[in-house]
Amino acid sequence: MSASSTNIPIDEDRYQSLAEELRCLVCQNQSLADSSAELAGDLRDEVREQMASGRSNAEIKDFLVARYGDFVLFRPPVKQTTWALWAGPFALLATGAGAWWLVQRRQRLGGPSGTAAPRPGGSAPARAGAEAGPEDAEREKARRLLD
Repeated sequence: MSASSTNIPIDEDRYQSLAEELRCLVCQNQSLADSSAELAGDLRDEVREQMASGRSNAEIKDFLVARYGDFVLFRPPVKQTTWALWAGPFALLATGAGAWWLVQRRQRLGGPSGTAAPRPGGSAPARAGAEAGPEDAEREKARRLLD
C-alpha cells in the first residue's frame, strides 16, 4: 500500500463493508478485505482513493466492473451472462430431488421394472407359468407369522 492512500481520511466502516463485497481477482475465493495478494492491495488503494474523492459505493463498483468484469463482485447481478450462476444451484437441487423421488417411487413399486410389490396382508401375485420359489414360500411364511 502506498503511504499516500493509507493517510486518506474515509469512513472505515463503509470501506470495510465495500471491500468485503469485492472479490480478490488473484485468490478468487477471498474478499478484497481478506486477501494478502499484491493486486488486492492495489485494488484496496483504488477503492480508498475513490471513496476519498466522493464516489458512492455503486460508482466504485461500476468502475471496477467496467475494468475487471462482473467477476470482481461476490454477488454478480442477474443478467444474460450470469443467469447460469444464479440458476445452477437451484437446477442441481431440483435434479437431485427428482432423482430421489424416482428412486423412492421405484422402491415402493417393487423395482425398476415397475411391477407392484405384494402388499402386507394380501396374497403374493402368482407367477405366470412358474412354480412358487423358495423366496415366495419364505414371504408367505413371514406373512402368516405377522397376521
